[in-house]
Amino acid sequence: MHKDFEGRLAVVTGASRGIGYQIAKKLGERGAHVIAIARTVGGLEDLDDEIKAAGGQATLVPLDLTDYDALDRLGAAIFERWKKLDILVGNAGVLGVLSPLGHIGPKDFEKVMAVNVTANWRLIRSLDPLLRQSDAGRALFLTAVQAHTCTAFWGLQAISKSAVEAMARTWAQESLQTPMKINLADPGPTRTGLRAKAMPGEIPENLPSPAGVADELLDLVGPEVLETGKLYDRVAREWVRP
Repeated sequence: MHKDFEGRLAVVTGASRGIGYQIAKKLGERGAHVIAIARTVGGLEDLDDEIKAAGGQATLVPLDLTDYDALDRLGAAIFERWKKLDILVGNAGVLGVLSPLGHIGPKDFEKVMAVNVTANWRLIRSLDPLLRQSDAGRALFLTAVQAHTCTAFWGLQAISKSAVEAMARTWAQESLQTPMKINLADPGPTRTGLRAKAMPGEIPENLPSPAGVADELLDLVGPEVLETGKLYDRVAREWVRP
């Protein structure tokens, strides 16, 4: 295993399962110290065991991303211990209900926006100063095709992921005079619990595994990445939009 992330410090949200778990695991295996954030303590503990077994290190942060005060404290704690941050992977997200827009309840709308949009903004607010202290700060936010197709009944995904894309691209434009690179990635259909909830009739074995998807996404957070403010389509394996 190449230790190409040796000495790097990475925050990964939604790290207790699926793509987030695998990204965090592989970063740890490849030398990064991983700050793993998720609500599910058991999943975080499993991740910690795997990273330690590979000789890596992790700091577990069990919290709900809508605890915005905790996200503020996270930035302060990272500064106190490490003074900087090298990688942010904004992976955590919720699907919400699949429904006509007019039938979505206010609580369902607000929950999706709170996790998918506001929490990522609060992370940017908390961690931007730390990423600016890195010699090669990298941020990657996961998005979805619905942000562009605006598929019927997928309004919550379309609206929230469109907002995430606009936020990441704006942040990238504001950071052009720094070493930071901020991008988006659409992982495409993946064998995750969220996908199974959205597509219950689908055969999971026909989809790529989270581990395989994570291998490709890791290429987007290394110091060698020069693109910023762009979206990577993992299925097409290309940068598809500025």
